[in-house]
Amino acid sequence: MTLTRSPETTTTLPPRLARLVLVVVVGADLMDLVDSSIANLAGPSIRADLGGGPQTIQWVLSAYTAAFALGLVTSGRLGDLLGRRRLFLLGMTGFTLTSLACGLAPNPAFLIVARTLQGLFGSVMIPQGLALVKVVFPPDRLRKALAPMGPIMGLATVAGPILAGWLLHLDLFGSQWRSIFLINVPLGVAAAALAWRVLPRDGGEDRAARLDLTGVGLLTAASALLIVPLIQGRDLGWPAWTWAAMAAAIVLLGLFAVSQRRSPHPVIAPSLFRKRSFVVGLVIVAGFYSALGGFVLIMNLLLQQGLRWTPLHTGLALIPWALGTSAAVLLAGAVLADKLGRATLHLGLGIAVVGTAAVWWTVAHFGADLTTATLAPALLVTGFGSGLVFVPLVDFIIGDATAAEVGTGAGLLNAVQQFAGAIGVAALGTVFFARVGRPTVGSHLAAAELVLGIVAALDLATLLLVGLLPARRRAATRQE
Repeated sequence: MTLTRSPETTTTLPPRLARLVLVVVVGADLMDLVDSSIANLAGPSIRADLGGGPQTIQWVLSAYTAAFALGLVTSGRLGDLLGRRRLFLLGMTGFTLTSLACGLAPNPAFLIVARTLQGLFGSVMIPQGLALVKVVFPPDRLRKALAPMGPIMGLATVAGPILAGWLLHLDLFGSQWRSIFLINVPLGVAAAALAWRVLPRDGGEDRAARLDLTGVGLLTAASALLIVPLIQGRDLGWPAWTWAAMAAAIVLLGLFAVSQRRSPHPVIAPSLFRKRSFVVGLVIVAGFYSALGGFVLIMNLLLQQGLRWTPLHTGLALIPWALGTSAAVLLAGAVLADKLGRATLHLGLGIAVVGTAAVWWTVAHFGADLTTATLAPALLVTGFGSGLVFVPLVDFIIGDATAAEVGTGAGLLNAVQQFAGAIGVAALGTVFFARVGRPTVGSHLAAAELVLGIVAALDLATLLLVGLLPARRRAATRQE
């Protein structure tokens, strides 16, 4: 089959093949997003089997998301240089093999390294898929093709822990927690085979692009200097180097911003940062996903380590949260986002704050007598509020991006989401374990109450930022 390029740099593909390209890309996104959250529920089981201290769980969770976020920014440019189809297949193959390595890990150090590599290969795969979708769909159909991304990001985030609970309960072939990683192997093989068959060989690469090594180095170093001390600091007693590292991270982020203005081949398109909706939207994403990552971690630690619930019991207890999220995502996508615009974000974050406060009250009131039934109403409300945020937030961030910016914008959105989740896990996990001290039911309950209060405060701060967005997405372009 001969592929031709139009002046709009769209590859001519039959509609059926274009849809299959979208299926491959969405499948890859699902694997990534589920894998970034699925280890939350399995954390205590992993620690019980492999050993290690409290930071082991934080590293298993954060290594993937931090590595993914660090690699994502660079990989988009590498796709321009080396070919997007080639890098997508490389990323999918590496992701599948490192999933196998995670499932066979003999000790915590091996698992953390494998999770880091898994995140890096995921970061190679995801931006190529977004760019290929942009190539095979003409501009007038591109936004519609990207419409599933908001719901997928939301639903995959909440589906991971529930799927993990079922897999841990089934204990397929005696694999215990290992099945949450091994399940990626057949899925990855099938996805790679389909990708080999349908992805266009001409992926709209910009051969004139160059890799800004200075920008990549500054961003990578700043991110590493931030997340490493957050994870290790508490166990080490917060030595001076941890504070120096975090201060250095802020300095390097400033230098990165300066370098991007001067670079002829910036890592991130500067024009995106002249869009108010994009900049404010990314800050909101950072706050929202930091709170979400911490919330998921703390609920799993409280229910499993504090109250000694089984993984299946914990997964079932989270179903009301997932149902609330699913219903809200569908409602926002079908009706509210178009009709209410920015008000949908106000409504969603407001409900999320109320729901998190309700979870806090439930934990404080029932304590060790907490049950699935008593927890369900608060989780349902919290999930519903979060679900209302996913669709309109994505629309505000990339809805006004040009065809030349949408790939970078979507990639940066994913990077900020992943890295914010990693920071949330690291920072709020540190607060939780510091408050637990000597592990008892009472100390776990007190720690959960503290962190839930912080999560509610983060959501409230994020709610206040929504007022800086234009009232409706289409108004953003006129206000730039």
